[in-house]
Amino acid sequence: MITVTGTVNTALDPARAFDYLSAFEHTPEWDPGTPVVDKLTAGPVAVGHRYHAEAEFRGKRQPLTYEVIELTERRIKLRGENKSVISVDTIEVSPAGTGSKVDYTAEFQLKGLLKLAEAFVRPAFNSLAGPAMDGMKKTLDSQASL
Repeated sequence: MITVTGTVNTALDPARAFDYLSAFEHTPEWDPGTPVVDKLTAGPVAVGHRYHAEAEFRGKRQPLTYEVIELTERRIKLRGENKSVISVDTIEVSPAGTGSKVDYTAEFQLKGLLKLAEAFVRPAFNSLAGPAMDGMKKTLDSQASL
């Protein structure tokens, strides 16, 4: 398994930060590695809601179907899958000073023969974190000034 983590501190209060991040369809606004997310289930986010996403990886778009598998007041966990990978993304928001801290974890389990290449593709997965965390911070901070 490949695990990628990141933490962002933002001026945006925890409730607003979580409301924004738990609406998974906003992901393309802050994560350049996920340019497409379409909500497939109507209504407010809830366990069982599904999304179609397209992730950019090594120059190719990879479609994934995500489902919300856990949702609490400050934590959301989504499981995405396609023919080559299972991805579990967890976002947790907590108070920090006058703003909030966001902890993000993505766990990737490669399928089939790709498991043998895990050590070789790990750096490519790890390189996704920096741009995503930078985009998240910039987007959340810009909302704090609204």
